[in-house]
Amino acid sequence: MQDLAQAHIAHAHIGDELAHDHIFDKGSNKAERGTRMVMWITLAMMVIEIAAGWWLNSMALLADGWHMSSHALAIGLSAFAYAAARKYAQDPRFAFGTWKIEILAGFTSAVFLLGIAALMAFSSIERIFAPQPIHYRDAIVIAIIGLVVNVVCASILGHAHHDHGHGHHGHDHHGHDHHGHDHGHDRGHGHHDLNLKSAYVHVIADAATSVLAIAALAGGWAFGWSWLDPVMGIVGAVLVAVWAKNLIVETGKVLLDREMDAPVVEEIREVVAGASAPGATRLVDLHVWRVGKQFYSCAMSVVTNDAALTPARLREQLGVHEEIVHSTIEVHYRQGAQRG
Repeated sequence: MQDLAQAHIAHAHIGDELAHDHIFDKGSNKAERGTRMVMWITLAMMVIEIAAGWWLNSMALLADGWHMSSHALAIGLSAFAYAAARKYAQDPRFAFGTWKIEILAGFTSAVFLLGIAALMAFSSIERIFAPQPIHYRDAIVIAIIGLVVNVVCASILGHAHHDHGHGHHGHDHHGHDHHGHDHGHDRGHGHHDLNLKSAYVHVIADAATSVLAIAALAGGWAFGWSWLDPVMGIVGAVLVAVWAKNLIVETGKVLLDREMDAPVVEEIREVVAGASAPGATRLVDLHVWRVGKQFYSCAMSVVTNDAALTPARLREQLGVHEEIVHSTIEVHYRQGAQRG
């Protein structure tokens, strides 16, 4: 811009604060322990249900077992992601921390879920055209056990989610820490631990599939509706596919940094607009991306007539929004800029 006299760029505070880490999200030890425990429980029940499904010739039970295998993998990925994020937290190669390892795990499990859904649907359709006798009583007992296990696992992860929601801790480069504060400006942003949510919803979805299996087996046993068993397998496959699609969208948004419609973006624009006299400062470039469950980084460039507007002053005003934990600010001054 030809009418700009100078530019002032700031990437961090002066002095000791130039040296800072980039651990914006420290994760949750309880969430990691919970997912690991649920993984082993789920694996054990998966083996029981698949073996029983083949032995008792129940497609609904087999579908529930294979569905549970996808959950075992997803929950295992969640546990691994927590461990990997913690292990590499200090690795300087991760420019904005290791939190997205958790998001990548959720995305991967969702893609795998689509394959499991397709397998469930194919097997169920095959059973419709080639029905086989089912040992209903034994199959119902196994399915009920599976449902109980799912409820227990959901309770474990639910407690971890509740505790984690009250234990957020992050730091920013505005000179203060966060210990779960909420000053009203970020209420309703609705950010959660997507890794823990992935494991939790997997268990809830598996519980729903167990209920479908029980209903199908009970209907077949009581009324002779053998077709109900594979039909419920198809319904379960659809549920898995829908959930997988939703998880892919949610995690993919974070991985691709599609955050420019987040509420924090408008908050940043309001800060810049109010940083000096009306019309004196214009935001010409803004980039915002997630670096934690509820934390953001931003890079911006502004043009101003106010010679007193500095990157440090803008950063201080951004500090009221605690979800902005890292900022790179470039200020361009027009020719003849006046002090406000």
